[in-house]
Amino acid sequence: MSDLFTNMKDQVKTGYPTIVFPEGTDERVLAAANRLAEDGILKPIVVGGEEAIKDKASSLSLELHSDLVILDPATYGEMDSLVESFVERRKGKATAEQAQEILLNVNYFGTMLVHTGKADGLVSGAAHSTGDTVRPALQIIKTKEGIKKTSGAFVMVKGDEKYVFADCAINISPDSNDLAEIGLSSAETAKMFGIEPKVAMLSFSTKGSAKSPETEKVEEATRIAKEMAPDLVIDGEFQFDAAFVPEVAQKKAPESPLKGEANVFVFPSLEAGNIGYKMVQRLGGYEAVGPVLQGLNKPVNDLSRGCSEEDVYKLALITAMQSL
Repeated sequence: MSDLFTNMKDQVKTGYPTIVFPEGTDERVLAAANRLAEDGILKPIVVGGEEAIKDKASSLSLELHSDLVILDPATYGEMDSLVESFVERRKGKATAEQAQEILLNVNYFGTMLVHTGKADGLVSGAAHSTGDTVRPALQIIKTKEGIKKTSGAFVMVKGDEKYVFADCAINISPDSNDLAEIGLSSAETAKMFGIEPKVAMLSFSTKGSAKSPETEKVEEATRIAKEMAPDLVIDGEFQFDAAFVPEVAQKKAPESPLKGEANVFVFPSLEAGNIGYKMVQRLGGYEAVGPVLQGLNKPVNDLSRGCSEEDVYKLALITAMQSL
């Protein structure tokens, strides 16, 4: 695990991106942002009242680094420009007066900093729900061309082993097109973590061993994904053992290019994905890094409200990596 983030730090330092943290008065966020500045990895922007943030730092005995920037939406000098950009982006869904009010919300303010290029990515969620973090991103940053929905992946790490699990955070009941998109986005996430992707589209059936609308959905998703990315190693539908264990793969799907060596796993529903990653985390002793939000034009990532300072630090590193 330490090697993974050491390598990530080295790569991020070369680009020295700017990452915005809307929850600047949260002690975990402030401490992590300050560490990132001290380590010379990225330039943090923390959002909130300057006096409140400095008081929080004082209570934590933190000496704020000179590279850490504090921005308060209520006193931001370029707010008029931000309001104008927001009105234009929302295409008539908000007046200038409404935008002025909306942009006092720290998540909307931070997301607009990313949209206008004043920051390269955003990390929030320590004190806000997933919806509060993701909604501004979907309205302002929006998804990449060809991607209709964002998704959430976890990188499961233990020693030298690394696997990507998706979608474990966002889409409750993805259809075939959604699953295909998730497969392609997850392959890109894998590459970011130094994993050469071999993608398994999971089900309770392997290559037609059972037939139902659920298995056919995954089969169709695989077909769509292969059309969209013919050079990607991706196959389905697969039971987990047939995708992961070479001996089982040889019996159940001998013609598959996966050969029981899959390292990216796309679950057929949020229910399955969320249960699956938590079982591997708790029973298998893997660390779950994420969720990493996939498919957005610029990186926005969501913390758990139960996160630690270290979680904030690591997710900021991932966000910075996505921005390079």
